[in-house]
Amino acid sequence: MNVRLIYITKQDHDRLLDMIEENFGKSVRDKDNFKELIAELNRAVIIDDPKIIPPDVITMNSRFIILDVDTKEEKEYTLVFPKDANSEEGKISILAPIGTAVLGYKAGSTIEWQVPAGKRKIRIKEVLYQPEASGDYNL
Repeated sequence: MNVRLIYITKQDHDRLLDMIEENFGKSVRDKDNFKELIAELNRAVIIDDPKIIPPDVITMNSRFIILDVDTKEEKEYTLVFPKDANSEEGKISILAPIGTAVLGYKAGSTIEWQVPAGKRKIRIKEVLYQPEASGDYNL
């Protein structure tokens, strides 16, 4: 599979690095999730000015719809920091495999990633809300 560019605001990048620094090693369970997130951050294009990130890119606190390519099931999620995660409200942690997988991708992108049961393949159908596009730079 070709590796596509992902785009992350400098603010999200810095906040995610701070979160990793504060929490890495505290939970053995999350160690692999942190490593995956670090790998994503290392390959990201960092956008200094949040006003110029494309409005269809998933950033932290973005709300979006994904389509499971195999099951054709659609789900709406909001990408959040671990402390704000709540599955009943559709708020997925950046440390969840799907959260790490969608960060920085644009609507229309198809993403494949490894899960314990095999590979999953989703398509980002739509970004419903992106803080930067709405002028909410401090979320």
